[in-house]
Amino acid sequence: MDPLLHLSATKLAKKIRELEVSSEEVIEIYIKRIREINTKINAVVDDCFREAIDEARDVDELLKNMGKDEREKMGKRKPLLGVPFTAKESFSAKGMPNCSGLMARKDFRAAEDAPVVERLRLAGAILIAVTNCSELCMWWESANRVYGRTCNPFDTARIAGGSSGGEGAVLGGAGSVIGIGADIGGSIRMPSFFNGVFGHKPSPDVVPNAGQFPNAEGQEVHFLCTGPMCRYAEDLLPLLQIMAGENGVKLKLDEEVDVSKLKFYSIEDGVGNFLVSKLDSELREAQRNVCSKLEEKLGVKVEVIMMGKFQYSLQIWARMMATSGGKPFCHYMGNEVEQVNPFWEFLKAIFGLSSHTLPAIGLGMLEKFESLVPQGTTQAYLQMAQELRQELQRILGENGVLIFPSHPTLALRHNMPMFYPFNFAYTGIFNVLYMPSTQCPAGLSKSGLPMGVQVVAANGQDHLTLAVAMVIEELVGGWDRLCASKQKI
Repeated sequence: MDPLLHLSATKLAKKIRELEVSSEEVIEIYIKRIREINTKINAVVDDCFREAIDEARDVDELLKNMGKDEREKMGKRKPLLGVPFTAKESFSAKGMPNCSGLMARKDFRAAEDAPVVERLRLAGAILIAVTNCSELCMWWESANRVYGRTCNPFDTARIAGGSSGGEGAVLGGAGSVIGIGADIGGSIRMPSFFNGVFGHKPSPDVVPNAGQFPNAEGQEVHFLCTGPMCRYAEDLLPLLQIMAGENGVKLKLDEEVDVSKLKFYSIEDGVGNFLVSKLDSELREAQRNVCSKLEEKLGVKVEVIMMGKFQYSLQIWARMMATSGGKPFCHYMGNEVEQVNPFWEFLKAIFGLSSHTLPAIGLGMLEKFESLVPQGTTQAYLQMAQELRQELQRILGENGVLIFPSHPTLALRHNMPMFYPFNFAYTGIFNVLYMPSTQCPAGLSKSGLPMGVQVVAANGQDHLTLAVAMVIEELVGGWDRLCASKQKI
């Protein structure tokens, strides 16, 4: 693997600015890598390689005609100048497809950039490709009728996760260095976990969600969060600063963090119930290893706590979503023109005649039974959500972080999520609690699959989780140290 593939976006940008390497060379190396791996993992669904090379040449020409001081000033204005990036296909990128795996939109191309894509471009980054997702971004295996299935670069017989699974896989396979994902129930963090990379779900209402399909409405706008995915922890903070724009001041991203002064908590148990898997023993040991190394390095005590309400994470997420005031999922299945009948689609699917995936059909069917849930039950879970949010906010305050499992199992084999559909509860709960969460790689399992943990903080304290992610990468080893040499592609 080319040495440039082992550099963070921050380091690549510095080398490009200092004329140690050309942007064109970096772009071409990533294009070559995508071509090597994509036939095996199907992560990239469309590319703009030719345009990217032209942009890179323009960058190189611009920098060659600048003095050293001018280039340094340019680095402050455009911190990612000349660096490639990828984006989940659900985000609009001018001239690129934007169907989110929905057959009815398969020929649709975006007329303009989503705000977050535009912000990365304005920071100097160069889009090279868009990546696969699950149908309408509401399932945790990335497969659809338009683009097919994405595979895990560590074992192609296993899932890459979803809904930002193409982004996770192309990053995990070193076909990209930074990317854009979106997360309403774990769609950034689960693919990041399965593919051995970093992913951050920000505090809500900071990074714009506009320009993606489908988008959130009603209270869902507070659950859906657009955020960065990357291979190196040092890229998380600058990416979030760029994505957040002026809203970044809400997150204290410029504030120095003394990690040794933070309060650390850990929860290993409590989410699993008869609908949600209990934590795998290897993942439990990985989490304990992270906590042990933090204690040893920082001289802190990681307090193991239990919070009984977490066992209702699935129910809390489901009731919060059901009462959010968003459009019905079947409305999006019909491309916002009409509502699809999921029961009819299920019958068609039996004979291979439906244009929808089984997970999408299943979600549409579940939606039809919402009215059967007693109002009292819904209110009880909404009250529980408020109590859990307040309790966790009180514990964490402005200087506490929680180490939490990213997922209860290692990457499953293809189609197996249908037998464990609700395991996303480990990530989804923090969407409806309005809390930032950073997934961090935590080594490899005995079978060579990535493991990881979430670092969670109180609303608005994203700078704490990002600072801890840097320390975890140093102590446990992120993608580069533990994952790069173990891939099977």
